[in-house]
Amino acid sequence: MPTFADHVIASLKASGVRRLYGLPGDSLNGLTDAIRRDGEVDWVHVRHEESAAFAAAAEAGLTGELTVCVGSCGPGNLHLINGLFDAQRSRVPVLAIAAQIPSGEIGSGYFQETRPQELFAECSVYAEVVTSPEHGPRILEMAMRAAVERRGVAVVVVPGEIFLGKTGRDLAPTVVRPARTVVRPDDAALREAAALLDNGQRVTILAGAGAAGAHDDLVRLAETLKAPVVHALRGKEYVEYDNPYDVGMTGLLGFASGYKAIEEADTLLMLGTDFPYRQFYPQGAKVIQLDIRGEQIGRRTHVDLPLVGSVRDTLPALLPLLTVKSGRKHLDEALAHYARTRKSLDALAVNDRERTPIHPQFVARTLDRLADRDAVFTVDVGSPVVWAARYLTFNGHRRLLGSFNHGTMACALPHAVGAQAAYPGRQVVSLSGDGGLTMLLGELFTLRQNRLPAKIVVFNNGSLNFVELEMKAAGIVNYATELDNPQLAEVAAAVGLWARRVERPGDLEDALKGAFAHDGPALVEVMTARQELSVPPAVTVEQAKGFTLYAIRTILSGRGEELLDLVTTNVARRILH
Repeated sequence: MPTFADHVIASLKASGVRRLYGLPGDSLNGLTDAIRRDGEVDWVHVRHEESAAFAAAAEAGLTGELTVCVGSCGPGNLHLINGLFDAQRSRVPVLAIAAQIPSGEIGSGYFQETRPQELFAECSVYAEVVTSPEHGPRILEMAMRAAVERRGVAVVVVPGEIFLGKTGRDLAPTVVRPARTVVRPDDAALREAAALLDNGQRVTILAGAGAAGAHDDLVRLAETLKAPVVHALRGKEYVEYDNPYDVGMTGLLGFASGYKAIEEADTLLMLGTDFPYRQFYPQGAKVIQLDIRGEQIGRRTHVDLPLVGSVRDTLPALLPLLTVKSGRKHLDEALAHYARTRKSLDALAVNDRERTPIHPQFVARTLDRLADRDAVFTVDVGSPVVWAARYLTFNGHRRLLGSFNHGTMACALPHAVGAQAAYPGRQVVSLSGDGGLTMLLGELFTLRQNRLPAKIVVFNNGSLNFVELEMKAAGIVNYATELDNPQLAEVAAAVGLWARRVERPGDLEDALKGAFAHDGPALVEVMTARQELSVPPAVTVEQAKGFTLYAIRTILSGRGEELLDLVTTNVARRILH
C-alpha cells in the first residue's frame, strides 16, 4: 500500500511534472525518499528555497505547465515566500509543498512552528493543510486543479509524519491537466467594440502578455485599424517581432514613441494588459479593455467598454466586424517617431572609442547580436531590465523572463536555473545586476551541482544603480547604494564556472563568444558605467525638479565630481552622437 508521499510523486508524474525544486529537511524525509525510490522525477537541489520558487516560476512561465517547489517546516518553507509572490503575480501555475511540524504539536509553540496556510494566503489561489494520509489525495487534487485553472500558486501544507502514512487503499494517481476552453465576449459586446473602433480617428493598441498566441491576428487588427501597436514589457516577446505596426514600449522603461502614440490617441484598445502606471494613459480618449480576468478592467484608467475574454479567442471574432480604415496619418506619424527614437537609442549602443567603463547599452546590444535564435533571457529588476527592454530583440522563438509584476531583486539567476532545468539543450542567458547576483550568489553553486550550462552576464557598476536613479529623480543625494564588490569573475571561477572579467569594450565580444561556446555554466563580468541614465520617455515636472535638487545638493555635499561624471557619461556623449 503506497504512502501519501508515493501518491504525491505518482500524481505529479501523471500530470506532467518532471522535477521538484527545493532543499531537503527532516520534515521532508518521506517525500524526498519517495523521489529517490521513484527514480524518474528529478530533484533540483538549490541553495536557498527562495530560488526554488523562482526556478519553478520560470519553468511554469516557459512551459505553461504545472511546476513544483518544496520547503521544509518553518524557516524552510518561509524562504519560499518571495519567489511564490513572484509566481502568483506572474500568473503561472506553481504547486508549493510546504512541510509542517508534527501534527500533534501544532498549536504548542513547538520548534520551528509556523502556520503556512495563513502565511501563504496572500500569494496563492489555494492554501490548505493535509490532516491525514487519507485526506491528502483530495487536497492535492484540488490544489493542482486550482493552480492550473486559475494560473497561480497553490500551497499544500503537510505535517512531516503524514508523508510516511499509508493512504488506506491503492489509489490511482491523480491526473490534472488544464481544461480546454474558448473565452470571448458575446456578439453584442463585439459589435459595440467594432462601432467604437470604426468611429475612432486615431486608434492606438496597447498589448501585453495576454496577447500571447494572437500575434498574427494582432497584426491584422493593426492593419485594419491603421493603428500603431504599443507593447507593455511583458508583451514584448509576443508583440514586437514581425510587426510593422509596433512603435515600441511605454512606461518608465519605454520609448518616447510608445508614450506619444498613446498620448495622441482618441481611442485606446487595451489587449491583455494590466499596465499599472496611470500617468502613461491618455486623457479624454475612449478606452476599450479586453482581459481574461474581468476584475482587472478599469483598475488603471477609465474604461468605456469592458470586454472579458482572451485575446487569442476574441480577435478572430472581432476582425470580421471592423471596417478597413484608409487614413494612415496617426499611424505614419507614430511609425516615423518610432524610427527616430530607435535611431537615437541605437546610437548609444556602440563601442564609444574604447572608453571605459563600458556603456551598458553596448553590452545589451552585443549580447542580443550573439545570442541564439531561441535563447531564453532572464533579467534582474533594476538597470538590467531597462537595457533588456530597449536592446534585446525577439523573433517568436526567444523568450524573456523577469519579475515584471512583483519587481523583486535577484530573480535573474534563479529564473535561469529553472529555465535551464526545463530546457537543458537551450541557451539560457541571465542579465544580472551586481546587486541581484550577490543577493543570491549561492545559486552559482546550484548551476555547478546540477550541471546547468546557463550563462550569466553581470552588469557590474558597483552600485544599486536603479535605486540611485530613483534618488536622483526625487532630488536626494545618493546614499548607501555603493557596492564594494570583489572580482565577481574570480568568485565564479572559484565556484567552478568558466569566467571572464571584461573592462574594455573591445574584449566584450570574445568573452561572450567564449561563454556561449563553453559546454557548462559560465559567467562574464562586465564593468559598466555607474552614471548611465535610463531616461524615461516623458519627464514630469516633479522629476525635472528632483534632478535639479539632486544636482544642487550633490555639489553642496562636496561630491561635485559625481555630477561631473554624470554629465560626461550622458550629456556630452549624446551631443557627440
